[in-house]
Amino acid sequence: MLENFKEFCEINSPSGDEKSIRERILSEISPFCECATDRNGNIIAFKKGKKRSAVKLMVDAHLDEVGIIISAVTPDGFLKFQVLGGIKPSVLLCRKVIINDSVVGVIGCKPIHLTEGEEGKKLPSTDALYIDIGCSTRAQAENLVSIGDSGVIMSDFVALSDNCVKAKAIDDRAGCYILVELLKKSSEYDFYATFTVGEELGCRGAKTAAFTVNPEAALVLEATTAADIDGVSDENRVCVLGNGPAVSFMDRGTVYDRDLFSAAVNSGIPCQVKRAVAGGNNAGEIHLSREGVRTLAISVPCRYIHTPSSICDIRDIENAERLAVYMINKICSGEV
Repeated sequence: MLENFKEFCEINSPSGDEKSIRERILSEISPFCECATDRNGNIIAFKKGKKRSAVKLMVDAHLDEVGIIISAVTPDGFLKFQVLGGIKPSVLLCRKVIINDSVVGVIGCKPIHLTEGEEGKKLPSTDALYIDIGCSTRAQAENLVSIGDSGVIMSDFVALSDNCVKAKAIDDRAGCYILVELLKKSSEYDFYATFTVGEELGCRGAKTAAFTVNPEAALVLEATTAADIDGVSDENRVCVLGNGPAVSFMDRGTVYDRDLFSAAVNSGIPCQVKRAVAGGNNAGEIHLSREGVRTLAISVPCRYIHTPSSICDIRDIENAERLAVYMINKICSGEV
């Protein structure tokens, strides 16, 4: 399990440039289901089960990860950029980036000994940062990079313990990994699977994928913030690594279907209620599609989400897969 998940996390596919992870997933799932790519770059797959489903179900995970996009090249060869998704400036400072899977650079800013007064006490804004790719002229830099090219912060995949790993892109390669495993294994019921683009930029792919599939119910497989860290009170920890996937009752985009929520938390499979009404995911668009879609989110807890040093517990991924199978069977049988 660990090797395949590692490879998913190490693939660089920021929002708007999901080709690499899409091709890898298509190569994994094509022997096990019907699948195609739509005009937006979403994968839409149909898994044939042993039985016909009583409810048309869509199970979704997003392909993209947070990253950066080049917005300008300065006369002295530095690259200006904007972020793709929610990344704080503190995460960016002096980090190594890779653009177009080939050009390596460092995110730089004014050094501390050149800042004075209040400027030296504050984090610089993203607009004040730049990428240094070792060029000294605009022409030299433009031979390597063009405006509109995108990239990610580089990071190694590291096993920290028997259960925890550190990597970039756990959001949402954890969900992609789970959904790939569901498609590769035998299923009791038919269901649709979507791997969608542009979640970090506003759930763009999920909107069109849900319109195409037109499901009656949906499961969203995600990663979510875990704040089980030093200095955070128990009621603010959101969810805890090792306690199973987090099941949401509400976030900033969705009030989740109450019957689906209750079925999940009472399944007997290790899971936890997400203790925060915060954030959002593809459910925000999916549950509003067409006539409306009954929706549930199953999320892998992730410390330091949207950073290149995210941490998750492999046992939570395993239990998220178990819970997804349980909910697929409950929904598709018509029991819930």
